[in-house]
Amino acid sequence: MTEIPARIRNFIDGQFLEPIGSKYLDNIEPATGKPYSQVPDSDTRDVDLAVAAAEKAFHDWSNKPAAERSRFLLRIADLIERDLEKFSRAESIDTGKPISLARTLDIPRAVANFRFFATAILHTESEAHITDNVAFNYTLRQPRGIAGLISPWNLPLYLLSWKIAPAIAVGNTAIAKPSELTPMTAYMLCEIAREAGLPNGVLNVVHGTGPNVGAAITAHPKINTISFTGGTVTGRKVAEACAPLFKKVSLELGGKNPNIIFADADLDTAIAGSVRSSFANQGQVCLCGSRVFVERSAYKDFVDRFIDKASQLKIGDPLDEKTDQGAIVNKTQLDKIKFYVDLAQKEGGKITLGGSPSRPPNERCREGYFFPPTVITGLLVSCRTNREEIFGPVVTITPFDNEEEVIAYANDCDYGLASSVWTQNLSRAHRVAEQINTGTVWVNCWLLRDLRVPFGGMKQSGVGREGGEEALRFFTEPKNVCIAK
Repeated sequence: MTEIPARIRNFIDGQFLEPIGSKYLDNIEPATGKPYSQVPDSDTRDVDLAVAAAEKAFHDWSNKPAAERSRFLLRIADLIERDLEKFSRAESIDTGKPISLARTLDIPRAVANFRFFATAILHTESEAHITDNVAFNYTLRQPRGIAGLISPWNLPLYLLSWKIAPAIAVGNTAIAKPSELTPMTAYMLCEIAREAGLPNGVLNVVHGTGPNVGAAITAHPKINTISFTGGTVTGRKVAEACAPLFKKVSLELGGKNPNIIFADADLDTAIAGSVRSSFANQGQVCLCGSRVFVERSAYKDFVDRFIDKASQLKIGDPLDEKTDQGAIVNKTQLDKIKFYVDLAQKEGGKITLGGSPSRPPNERCREGYFFPPTVITGLLVSCRTNREEIFGPVVTITPFDNEEEVIAYANDCDYGLASSVWTQNLSRAHRVAEQINTGTVWVNCWLLRDLRVPFGGMKQSGVGREGGEEALRFFTEPKNVCIAK
């Protein structure tokens, strides 16, 4: 596989192609604030070309035996794993995240996604029913056609593979749009797909902006299935575009996740887990626990120790193996984080750690986008800082007195993606988990994922579920066959 190119191209019908309009966008390295490559600024014409390729490939691909499709996906997984270091470096440069995080989490998860769905399709079941001894009913699950897959910038290969793998595993062809902010690992994946011998047109990747490419994908009449991960505002636009066309849609959107610590929790474990859930990937994870609620009797001890541990996180060049906190993805996101920290102070909050952009960690990064772990106390639960998604290394910590109060605090939000509960009381863990309105509740852990379970959010965190059997069902169309006796 080649090294990181100066200019990447679209991948359509098994070929790397220049955008039809010949326009490009600078791809900025967050750690330096400078362009390091260029990404296609594609438009509707490129999407049309990809649709034609996907449509042409669908018949043969969808009729291949599951075992044959499985072998292609397993080969892709093996090749990504072979090039783990190259993918990790590219993702670190592209996103600003520490290379150690890319190497141990993002890229291995992408490998796992391909392997999981490659084998899952070999073990699917179909429903069958005897109807009052007069008929026999069975359900066929067939690929839907062309899937449009739109993924975000924070976990680019991890989340793109989370969509591509189930979509093509069950026999669909795919048109994917990675974020224009972090396109490099998607480009490298296309090189891998070609090396693996994936038939032309099964996977097509069109680079560009949401208004130009994302909108064209969601509106295209021949793309009947849309899987979108991103912000709630954009997700609403996707839903509005798809509704009149009756497309099947999955939306995995924002989060403002509660992290609840009861006084009986193992505080060492809870603090370590909470620091990780607050600041992993610079807080740029939709699952981050950005609202921390601590039982009052443990509040002071927790806050003091949490701040001490967070202050030890090393901010540095993402390519430095010792870096814990890398760069914010771009200047716009950096400014957004600063806006909310300033707003928190206007709302009565106290900055107990961090609070302003960091000084560059070295000469190479002197123009990069860095913001330190930031802890805010003293805010009302109802304030904007506690209700709106910041998507950065900013956490608020609030005391509570009892279960009923903290459940109300946790649910007092428009989002419902994930939550964490830390307690050694098993009965309490079950009670609280049942009453929190989030799609995932972790107890005494965070980001412990099982690919077999459904994943998604409630309220403004999204519609539909992905993962495991849910993903295989999403990308297929059930058809009932009723045979009279």
